[in-house]
Amino acid sequence: MPHGRPLGRRWAALALGLLATVTTACGTGSADDAAGAPGDGVTVRHAQGTETLDGTPERVVVFDLGVLETLDTLDVDVVGVPEVAAMPEHLSSYTSDEYTTVGSLKEPDYEQVNALEPDLVIVAGRSAPAYGELSEIAPTIDMTVDTGDFLNSATERVRALGTLFGKEERVTDRLDALRESAAEVRGSVPDGRTGLVVLTTGGKMSAYGPGSRFGLVYDDLGVAPAVSDLSADVHGDAISAEFLAEADPDLLYVVDRDSAIGENGEAARELLDNALVNGTTAARQDDIVYLDPATWYLTSTGLVSLESMVETVGDSLA
Repeated sequence: MPHGRPLGRRWAALALGLLATVTTACGTGSADDAAGAPGDGVTVRHAQGTETLDGTPERVVVFDLGVLETLDTLDVDVVGVPEVAAMPEHLSSYTSDEYTTVGSLKEPDYEQVNALEPDLVIVAGRSAPAYGELSEIAPTIDMTVDTGDFLNSATERVRALGTLFGKEERVTDRLDALRESAAEVRGSVPDGRTGLVVLTTGGKMSAYGPGSRFGLVYDDLGVAPAVSDLSADVHGDAISAEFLAEADPDLLYVVDRDSAIGENGEAARELLDNALVNGTTAARQDDIVYLDPATWYLTSTGLVSLESMVETVGDSLA
C-alpha cells in the first residue's frame, strides 16, 4: 500500500490519530502491542504513535539492525535495508544485490524508499528521527526500545513484530525462555558483586550505568553498579583509567565500538592494558569481559542478540 502523495498521507495520519485516541480511551492494550490477526488488519502501537495495516506486510523496508535480526530469525522477507560499514556476520546476506540499499541508519535515501513502493517501513533507535518523512512515503512504525525499561520494552517490540507477521507462537516460546533465563541470571548474582560497562572508541572510554543503553546488565540481570551516579545519556560518561581504578569493579564489561562499526582505532584490549586497570579486582580475577561488539552495539534489541546478551552475562557470573 504505497503512499506517493504527502497530502493523502497527512489525512491518513489524522485518521489514525483519531483511531489512537479511541483505542486508548477504550483501554485496549499497552503502547507496545500489536493487535489483530494477519489478514484482518493489524494495529501497531509504536514509539511515535499508532499504525493500522490492512494485512501482513509483504514489501518491508528496515532501518534498524536489531529489527532486521528479529525479522531474519522469524523468516520474514524484506526488500530494503540500510548500508552499514560493518554488517554483522549473521546478517551478511543482506549485503547482496538481492536487497536494495535505502541509505544509512541515520540518513535514509527517501527517493530509493519511494521507488521500492513498500507497504511498511520500520525505524528504531538511530533511524527514529526520520520517522516523520518516511511516514509520508508509506506506513511507518518506530520500534525504538525504552532503555529505562530495556528488557520489558525490547521483548514487547519483538512480540509486536511477531504478531504483525503472524509468528506469535514462535515469538512467545522464545520470549518465555528468554525471561526464564534472565530470571536465573538475576538470581545467580552473588551479593555485593559489582560490575561496570565500558565502551571504548578512538582511544577513549565511556562508562554506562542503570537506565542506559547497556542497563540490561544492572536493571534486568541484577549486577550491582560499581558506580552509582552515572548518567543514562546515550554517549555515557567520559572516564579514564584512574576512574576505573577508583571504581574497582568486580566485573568489567567492555564494548569495542570501533570494531563494531568497522573503524580502525586503538583496540579495547590495548587501551585497557595499563597498570591502573590491571590493578582492579576485575583484572586481577580475570573478570574483564570483552563483549561481542556487534551484538551489544548494533543489534542489541534483536531477538537473537537479547538471548546472547543474557547468556553472556550469566556465563560471566559462573
